[in-house]
Amino acid sequence: MESTAERIVGKAYELFMRFGIRSISMDEIANQLGISKKTIYQYYVDKDALVEDAIEIVLKINRENSFRHQTESENAVHEVFLSLDDVKQIISKMNPSVIFDLEKYHPVAFNKYNEFKNGFLFNMIVTNLNRGQSEGLYRKEFNTNLIARFRLASMFLIFNPEIFPGEEFNLPQLLAATTDNFLYGIANERGQQLIEQYKLLSKKLITV
Repeated sequence: MESTAERIVGKAYELFMRFGIRSISMDEIANQLGISKKTIYQYYVDKDALVEDAIEIVLKINRENSFRHQTESENAVHEVFLSLDDVKQIISKMNPSVIFDLEKYHPVAFNKYNEFKNGFLFNMIVTNLNRGQSEGLYRKEFNTNLIARFRLASMFLIFNPEIFPGEEFNLPQLLAATTDNFLYGIANERGQQLIEQYKLLSKKLITV
């Protein structure tokens, strides 16, 4: 059975992801849960503290998914496609303003998010690049550190509304396009054949 604290942070996470962080007040979270705002403050001293715990949910989901993709994938290319499918589902329900709100209004939580991005995610990308090279699917001549940084930057560039206005682009499409360009740029001929196979399989699954 969920504790009160777990219910609070779970509802906050759900509302933040759907509507953005700034637009959701402590009153709204309390109303959604059918509890008083005073009850929330018994567990969270302020909204900053609640945002920090909500971001921890995001990071936990990402860690678990990343390790699962790594374990269950047939090869490095397949690992990227498994990750793509999961992340597309997550961001299809995500308000693009979440990252902006985090950076502007909740610096402690944003630093935690940045540490995760530049630490854990960067290392997962490097591991995938090394795996793809050892499996004979990625080109050997690229600078792994450089390409990993490029991949990381492009993954989060799609959340920038100045570059990709929400009325013109949607996040899943942007993620798919940047992933496509990334994979074709690093894959050799054998790897590109696998990319085509997984893209075809994804299309078939969508139409079923």
